[in-house]
Amino acid sequence: MHILFNRNRKTSHYLVISTVIFLLVLLSPLTVLGQDENSIATLKQTGKAFASVAEKASPAVVGLKADRVVSISREWPFDEQLDPFSDDFFERFFYRYRSPRERSTPQRKYKQTRPVQGSGFVISSDGYILTSNHLVEEAEKVEVELSDERKFSAEIIGTDPETDVALIKIDANDLSYLELADSDKLEVGEWVLAIGNPFGLSRTVTAGIVSAKGRSDVGLTTYEDFIQTDAAINFGNSGGPLVNLDSKVVGINTAIVGSTGNIGIGFAVPINMAKAILSQLKAGEEISRGFLGVDIQDLTPELSEYFGLKGTKGVLIPSVLEGSAAEKAGLRSADIIVEFNGKPVDSAKELQKCVAMLEPGTEVKIVVFRDGKKETLTAELAKRPPLSEITGQAEPKTLEELGFSVQDLTTDLAKRYGLEDQSGVLVSEVESGSGAARAGIAPGVLIKEVNGKAVGNVKEFNEEIINAKKKGNVLLKVRRERYTFFVLLTFSDLK
Repeated sequence: MHILFNRNRKTSHYLVISTVIFLLVLLSPLTVLGQDENSIATLKQTGKAFASVAEKASPAVVGLKADRVVSISREWPFDEQLDPFSDDFFERFFYRYRSPRERSTPQRKYKQTRPVQGSGFVISSDGYILTSNHLVEEAEKVEVELSDERKFSAEIIGTDPETDVALIKIDANDLSYLELADSDKLEVGEWVLAIGNPFGLSRTVTAGIVSAKGRSDVGLTTYEDFIQTDAAINFGNSGGPLVNLDSKVVGINTAIVGSTGNIGIGFAVPINMAKAILSQLKAGEEISRGFLGVDIQDLTPELSEYFGLKGTKGVLIPSVLEGSAAEKAGLRSADIIVEFNGKPVDSAKELQKCVAMLEPGTEVKIVVFRDGKKETLTAELAKRPPLSEITGQAEPKTLEELGFSVQDLTTDLAKRYGLEDQSGVLVSEVESGSGAARAGIAPGVLIKEVNGKAVGNVKEFNEEIINAKKKGNVLLKVRRERYTFFVLLTFSDLK
């Protein structure tokens, strides 16, 4: 009986297990079906959310056409900043690319009026429209088409090349407009929609997420803090809004990565950068920015260890401008700025942007790491001088006198031209037929010395050229491909 009883128990046990397995197999398709239905319902809700945002935002998005005066040059990559959404872009990439070795013949730039197409968005019922500066800068004519197909001639109210933001206005009232969000609150992974007129297809909507924030060193503007998104942005989207799910603008679409169109990497100017200068744009004023007056550089692990700072969060000050707001506040060379106005400082680019977004006269708190401890200083920002004074870029008159222009030798350009172990300034443009061209100066040539003095950047080059003008001639030590030689130029013969 004992054995029989155990067998019966085992039989019952197996029967229960078999029944459970059978039921699981029987019910699993129903479970999967239920999951599929839930997933489809979720997708439908997401789609309806996108549709709702598009319905609210699209009426305020405008198409824009401008007749821009542009400089045309066949020399890559030294012609003027190319609008990545215009016909120039296609011209560049369908024109045969020439290697640096092939680009020895100087080319002349010339002015031409060209049509540019892009987007914009209305920010007030009385016709103010935000767009990208590169669409309307130096435009002879700007035409705006509203969502109801009405067309207006637009007036350029204010432009800011350093953030690629522009404000235009049309003579209309009771317009649909978009509210501006706080782009500082935008989070990576958040859903966003790009709305614009790619390839002339009005009010196209694409969806994606915020891929990254604070992108800099893109090489498009002076102050870069781009929002990166994978929402499809194509040619013609430039100037259009990037909106969140509340139908509020978080950015102005400005550029893409890729030579033939969208590859999932697009950039937008954070709307807070536009908001910071909006009142000045409306007044038609030159943009006035705060200025601290220090040279700054990012920290490396080696520098952090040397100065006794844990981590690399902060910005090192190599020098302080005499008489500047920084000097008056007590900032010194070798100070490390770790906080600015209550916010941690991560990089030189970030600090530069934070200072520039404030108006002159603003009082700021600066926390520095000095001699192993933190110290808080107070500075009153001055007005930033013209960019040409800060960067040392030559004025147009100087360029005309020389017949050629130069630019700093960046890491990227050094790699491109095989000049990683060299220093100097790179020739970026040469006027055809000029004395410089006849002497053999061409795009891609590296100028190492001016009258026996080494030049490491454009500012130093300009200073030495000014001194050389007093003598009437200038001796340049140049490097072209693998060869280094001298070129003697007489200023009276340069043009």
